[in-house]
Amino acid sequence: MSAGTDSKPFIPLAGLANDGWSKEDEATATCFCSAVQLAFPTAAPGLVDSFVCNCTDCRKITASMFASNFIVADMHLKHLRGQDNLKTFSQSHSIASGNNMTNYFCSTCGTLMYRVSSGFPGKSILRIGTVDDFHLHETKLKPRVEQFTKNRVNWLSGAEGVKQVEGSAF
Repeated sequence: MSAGTDSKPFIPLAGLANDGWSKEDEATATCFCSAVQLAFPTAAPGLVDSFVCNCTDCRKITASMFASNFIVADMHLKHLRGQDNLKTFSQSHSIASGNNMTNYFCSTCGTLMYRVSSGFPGKSILRIGTVDDFHLHETKLKPRVEQFTKNRVNWLSGAEGVKQVEGSAF
């Protein structure tokens, strides 16, 4: 069974979490070791947007060629467990906007759970890869925008059916 073939939740074995869930309007995101778990909305107004980012900062912090993200209004984001296990790292040096970006990592396994920009108060940027229901990766959280396409590696093509933006889309 693949994540995109059914409308039911698809929560495969991925890391140590075994208690992720997905409902009609809310789901969980869990770090690799399962120490940190968040609940987030899967629809507006709490779910603000979703996007792929090719900026050099996202490439470096994910140890990959891009990051797949979604934005949640903080008033709708819940820490189910492990909030005290999160460590932060903040900087503005390599952020294109010059805003300060604070990264929230699980202190046990190192998973980047979310980022908060001083330029977007009241919102958190979560990683689609932390979402326990893989079906949501293909549906409600499918990126709507791909930004910093000017920094995309040449051996990847753009995300299909997604608005392409050379710089920041937000």
